[in-house]
Amino acid sequence: MGNCFTRSSKKSTAEIRPYDCIKPSPTVKLYGSSSSILTSYVRFALLYKSVCPRFLPSDTRSDTVLQIGSETVSGPPRETLLRFIESKFPHPPLILNGDGDDVDCREEETTPLIVRVTWLQHKSLIWHVGRMVRWAEDLVNRGGRRAVDPVVGSPKMEVRKLGNSYSQLLELLFEHAQMEERIVFPLLEKADRGLCKAANEEHARDLPIMNGIKEDIKSVGVLDSGNPGYQEALCNLSSRLKLLQRHCKEHFEEEERDLLPLIEAVELSREQEKKILVECFGVMQGTHSNLFNFFLEGLLPQEAMQYLDLIIECSDKEGTMSK
Repeated sequence: MGNCFTRSSKKSTAEIRPYDCIKPSPTVKLYGSSSSILTSYVRFALLYKSVCPRFLPSDTRSDTVLQIGSETVSGPPRETLLRFIESKFPHPPLILNGDGDDVDCREEETTPLIVRVTWLQHKSLIWHVGRMVRWAEDLVNRGGRRAVDPVVGSPKMEVRKLGNSYSQLLELLFEHAQMEERIVFPLLEKADRGLCKAANEEHARDLPIMNGIKEDIKSVGVLDSGNPGYQEALCNLSSRLKLLQRHCKEHFEEEERDLLPLIEAVELSREQEKKILVECFGVMQGTHSNLFNFFLEGLLPQEAMQYLDLIIECSDKEGTMSK
């Protein structure tokens, strides 16, 4: 997971994330099993704090131990370790305040797990679509002019990078749509037949736009930056990406306003919620196995930790993932 947090601080427009950690921090010691979910969780949290942990693996340990200076804390539970990290490295915050007046914290506790997963996926997807829009606009404004920037490279190199990122975004969009169509929408259909028909139709509506963007990227990629049609191809790409961005925002907002709140009315038990959560992550297995760093780049650190908390909800205990 660490590679997306350790890049050079020099970034092109396309590589700016919601939060970039560049402040150097001291090394800490972390003891635990190399196969432990909890140990991986702590290592991930420390990366957001720009801390380079000295990991001392021990497959004989049943607990995870974190040492910072002369102080040592062990877990499970993971909340103890995370709060210890927060006390030593407060920025950026990784957990909600938890005070009695913290509305967001209260809402998180009462919101169904599947709704929280869907919200966070929406946040990441919207950010990544917006990133593509900003990237295309930047290309249009530069008009194929070469920038002396080793991160960006030549115009053809940059378009190739844009194409790769768009392919990754498409994978996430498709699997997210499959998750909703296979798990979320059927759950609501049981309570109200026909409720999700419009949402399903909107998934199909955007396919021509998505495929059109792929063709636009190919068109830009084969043209020389000095070709008279180059700028027109860039403008077409930028316009189509903006249309996809508008459709995604509208679609996600409609789901969050009209559909997701109704899941609470289904009255699922906690065990039923966890079972559905396992099914959801099962549908997302392809992208979460290969594009998890890419997905998390679209979330703020606090949101990313909330998403990992939801993944751990699929575990039978702190250290072992359920099959």
